[in-house]
Amino acid sequence: MTPAQAPINPRYYQVVEATWPCVETRSLGPITLRIGAGGGSRVSAATAEAAVEDARIAEAEAAMLALDQPRLFMIREGEGDLDAQLDRLGYEVMDPVVLWTCPPETLTDVDIPRVTTFCIWPPLAIQREIWAAGGIGPARLAVMERATTAKTSILSRADDKPAGTAYVGLHDGIAMLHALEVLPQQRRKGMGVWMMRQAALWAAERGATELVVICTRANTGANALYERLGMTCLGGYHYRIKR
Repeated sequence: MTPAQAPINPRYYQVVEATWPCVETRSLGPITLRIGAGGGSRVSAATAEAAVEDARIAEAEAAMLALDQPRLFMIREGEGDLDAQLDRLGYEVMDPVVLWTCPPETLTDVDIPRVTTFCIWPPLAIQREIWAAGGIGPARLAVMERATTAKTSILSRADDKPAGTAYVGLHDGIAMLHALEVLPQQRRKGMGVWMMRQAALWAAERGATELVVICTRANTGANALYERLGMTCLGGYHYRIKR
């Protein structure tokens, strides 16, 4: 897995924002604060759109604490100065991630076995249970519900029983898959592959030119899966948190 050297196109960050939206954004000079309501790092992390002084970062910290959120920044590729600045201010690196992409047709070359995957919106109760078992609770489900883009959930089945679930949103011709979860007893049965193929089929039917997924670098199994599927790693980003 060798990420490309060029910075990630800002278009992908816009797709993240649209398909996995926060509750609200607020501007504090060049810093954008996000209110995530417990929906995780992507909807709670602040970003800086320009060089920022230490004093302004301190203001952002106070605002995040007042929102009962961690002091958390997203560091995108090319933001080395901000990364070094936050390191100096006591921020630790957290959850480096990589972005994988492919044209939908890369994954629509094989027919999905009957009754293996289904596109469903809104998600069924069993899907919510599968997500909950994987630590994806009501706050993250609320993120999916907030999205105003074209969207769907995917339910997979194996051995005539529910196996896994995922969520897909579409923005600006790019379909982005989030929250893929497979029940422990249903793993190693190819469910991740079939859900990715179903996501690609759904994306292709809506004219998408790309299917994208974001994965933590630490998740070696998932990264290996996306590489085997023929997806391309475009690079990544990470977070900085002050504990």
